[in-house]
Amino acid sequence: MAPKAIVYKANSIIYFKGDISDKIFILNQGKVSLNFTNIETGQEMHELIKTGEFFGVKSSMGRYPREETALVLQDSKVIAFSVPEFEQLVSKNTRVIIKMLQVFSNQLRRIHKQVKNLMYIEDTVNAETGLFRLGEYYLKAKKYNQAIYAFNRYLVYYPSGGYSDNATKNIYMAEEFLQQYGQGKGPDFELDSPKEIRKPDQPKQTSATEKLYYQGVNLLGQAQYQEASKIFHQIIKDEKDSDFTLKAQFEIGKCLFHLAQYSNCIKVYSALLQRYPKHPDLNEALYYIGVCNEKNGDYIKASSVYRKVLSLTPEADPLFKKVYSALKALEKD
Repeated sequence: MAPKAIVYKANSIIYFKGDISDKIFILNQGKVSLNFTNIETGQEMHELIKTGEFFGVKSSMGRYPREETALVLQDSKVIAFSVPEFEQLVSKNTRVIIKMLQVFSNQLRRIHKQVKNLMYIEDTVNAETGLFRLGEYYLKAKKYNQAIYAFNRYLVYYPSGGYSDNATKNIYMAEEFLQQYGQGKGPDFELDSPKEIRKPDQPKQTSATEKLYYQGVNLLGQAQYQEASKIFHQIIKDEKDSDFTLKAQFEIGKCLFHLAQYSNCIKVYSALLQRYPKHPDLNEALYYIGVCNEKNGDYIKASSVYRKVLSLTPEADPLFKKVYSALKALEKD
C-alpha cells in the first residue's frame, strides 16, 4: 500500500494534541503550523513546517500521544506514511535521513534550552525564581502533588519573597484540583503573572550547590526518592554551603518518609530538630514525625505531635489545614 497524498483546507486540523496515530506526514505544499505548550513558560507556541519537512514522527514511531496540534493555515497537500512505509523510505534515501537529523537537532536544541532554563542551570535565573517556576510547571502539567511540594518549599525558604502571595494561592488551587480531579487530570488554564516585590539589578549567581539541591528537589517531585536522597547526601558530604546543607538534611527525611522508612525518618528529623531547634522547616518536620508515628501505630504520640504543630503554625499556613485534617481523622478512628 503506497503513501497517500491528502489535501487539507485552511483552518482544518491534521491531528490534535493527545491523538494517537501511526501516521507520519511530509508537507508537499501549503502552510502548516505545529502548536504546542512551551514547557518553560507555559505559553502557546507556533512552529511553521517548511515544504518538504516531515512532522508527527516522534509520536508515531514512539507510539505515544501527539505533543502538538497540527493546524493548516492555508490549503495544503501532505503525504501520509504509515510507520513501515516511512522506515522503508528512510532506509533507501540518505537525503531524508539528513533532513530528519536536521529537524531533530533543531527540536532537541529547543527542548534542551527550555529544560536548561527550567532546571535553573543558567545563572540568569536566581534560586527563588527557579523554585517558583518549578511549582508553576508542575501545576500546569497537572502534577498537583509535586506543585504543592514546590510551592511549600518556596514559602519555607522565601516567606516574604516576591512570589509568596502567588505561591500560597497556587497551593490552594493545586489542593482543590487534586481533590476534585485527581493527579494528572483537571482543566487547562492560564496562571496569573506574579507581581515581583523585588527586582534586583543583577540576578544572583546560582552556585553549584544550589543547582545540585534543586536537581534533588526536582527528582523528589518526580517520586525518584532514592536518586534524590543520593544528591542530598552528596551536598551534606561536600559541606560547601551551610544553608543548603541544612535544607538537604530536611529533604533526606522526606525521602525516607516516601520510601516508607518511618522509623528512620523519625530518627533523622528528631536529630535534626535537636541540633537545630530553630530550623526553618521545624513545623513540617514535626508533622512528618507525627505521620510516621501514626504509620507505626503509635497513635497517642502522633496525636501529641499533631497538636504541637497546630500550636506553632498560623491558621493561614497551608500546613495548618493538613495537620488539622490528620488530627481529626485520627481522633475519628
